[in-house]
Amino acid sequence: MSQTIDTRIQQLREEMKKQNIAVYVVPTSDFHNSEYVGDHFKAREFITGFTGSAGIAVITMEEANLWTDGRYFLQAEDQLKDSCVILRKMGEEGVPTIREYIKNTLKENEVIGFDGRVIDANTGNAFAAIASEKNGKLKVDEDLVGKIWTDRPEMSKAPVWILEEKYSGMSTKDKLAKVREAMAEKEADVHLLTSLYDIAWLLNVRGDDIACVPVVLSYLALTAESCIWFVQEEALDEKVKAYLRENAIETRPYDDFYAYVEALRDKTVLLNRDNANYRTNTSIDDSVKVISELEPTTTLKAVKNETELANNRKAHLKDGIAVTKFIYWMKKNIGKIPMTEISASDYLLSLREQQEGFLGISFDTISGYAAHGAIVHYEATPETDIPLEPKSFLLVDSGGHYLEGTTDITRTIALGELTAEEKEMYTRCMRSHMNLANAKFLYGCSGINLDILARAPFWEIGMDYNHGTGHGVGHILNVHEGPNAFRWRTSPGRHEDSCLEAGMITTDEPGIYLEGKFGIRLENELVCQKDEKNAYGQFMSFESITYVPFDLDAIDKAQMSEREIGYLNAYHKMVYDKLAPYFEGDELAWLKEATRSI
Repeated sequence: MSQTIDTRIQQLREEMKKQNIAVYVVPTSDFHNSEYVGDHFKAREFITGFTGSAGIAVITMEEANLWTDGRYFLQAEDQLKDSCVILRKMGEEGVPTIREYIKNTLKENEVIGFDGRVIDANTGNAFAAIASEKNGKLKVDEDLVGKIWTDRPEMSKAPVWILEEKYSGMSTKDKLAKVREAMAEKEADVHLLTSLYDIAWLLNVRGDDIACVPVVLSYLALTAESCIWFVQEEALDEKVKAYLRENAIETRPYDDFYAYVEALRDKTVLLNRDNANYRTNTSIDDSVKVISELEPTTTLKAVKNETELANNRKAHLKDGIAVTKFIYWMKKNIGKIPMTEISASDYLLSLREQQEGFLGISFDTISGYAAHGAIVHYEATPETDIPLEPKSFLLVDSGGHYLEGTTDITRTIALGELTAEEKEMYTRCMRSHMNLANAKFLYGCSGINLDILARAPFWEIGMDYNHGTGHGVGHILNVHEGPNAFRWRTSPGRHEDSCLEAGMITTDEPGIYLEGKFGIRLENELVCQKDEKNAYGQFMSFESITYVPFDLDAIDKAQMSEREIGYLNAYHKMVYDKLAPYFEGDELAWLKEATRSI
């Protein structure tokens, strides 16, 4: 692998020399700034060998660098160890940011290169400023990695399918009308949409162009009179074409989007510059006024309607049955039959596949035993897969797409005897989870206001976890959806300080990761809801819609307050009441014991 990666980097440098490029940037992105990307767009993985979902490569003639965040430090160290690629740990003391590195590396009159379709506008503008300071320039009109990637997968053209209104809760015509109302309020003539999630939500369509994310590669331009969908014709069958005609949606070739943007003159355009790529932004004529704000669809889709909420509860009941049966199976069979991280994950998938309306997993399952659980986004491979033993923890972070909604759940399962440290950390994580899930707060709070409720049990002993406490969840879309989130600090451009609105679904997933020992994460989905209203204002609270027991075998009750014990007991009573009708015999007896009051 090292020779292959090093050879690829050398080949890229040869292309850079031809173009007189001193610094070349390869992000983890497609043309739509998607979190996960299809195989065609995995250029950063191709050039570095690092398979994590987040990271940016910066190649110079002297160095090959990869920046990634704390979720992937251990994984990246392992995957890069035999190559020339240098790991730059984002946010760590003494580690320069990508922009700082490029600014310090670029010499006078040198060129920064990247594919303008896969870099967001803000980043591209920052690189342009750096080049200008050095009297250099940008070269953004070619994909140099594509020149050396001879066996690159074709761009996906998966069939489009229609999400019926009984699942979406709102017709496409009504959604278009709402967005047009928002455009009128802002006096925008044209709204350009480049986010695949927002387009899929707005048109009530889904696809399969990104693994685990049912979206369609496309762009959209909306005016008061027209809706133009730039999409690959091969993805549309006659049923979908008829549906589009019924909703007055015109289709044009996917690649015609930039010509449409370049032709706009003297218009006011609503476009989220933070989300659109650099080429889109630089294609806009100077006569066009741009209103750069969050897409109206961002908030509209984040606040689930009553149909979506009712359907999501159905999806989580199905998922809860599958995951709970999985835990029962693990507890019953560990040490008796051979099990590995991958075989356990495969068995969980088989249980989900038995549920009616199951469409597929919502992200690649994380199944990490013992020390592997400490790798936040670990993904078992045939090379890393290890046997499970009747001791320590198996951390399983998984989810599914159902016709009714999307699930995301993590359970850390005690497979046998635990150490005092393992029990202490699990109990702290349990306290963290329950304290946030049972929050009562005034309307107007964001997830940043509430994050301390989850982190307090760890901060009080000088510990922390290197990821957010929770994220929004899409409706049969991306499992990581904004703008709602639980974090203790903001990230530029992510709008995670947005107010928590009734109907938003956000995960609650604190964890702790002790390198070389074990990892623990406990995750449910929470629906924000209105609580009491009084002289002090409108109070809000959460409804847990994940119906799976936590592991009482890992709890040290002595660490918990009476209030925290009460939270756990109330949750387990709810879980038992939801699941019991679907269990019988030994499974039902186990479920009753697993959800007992402590």
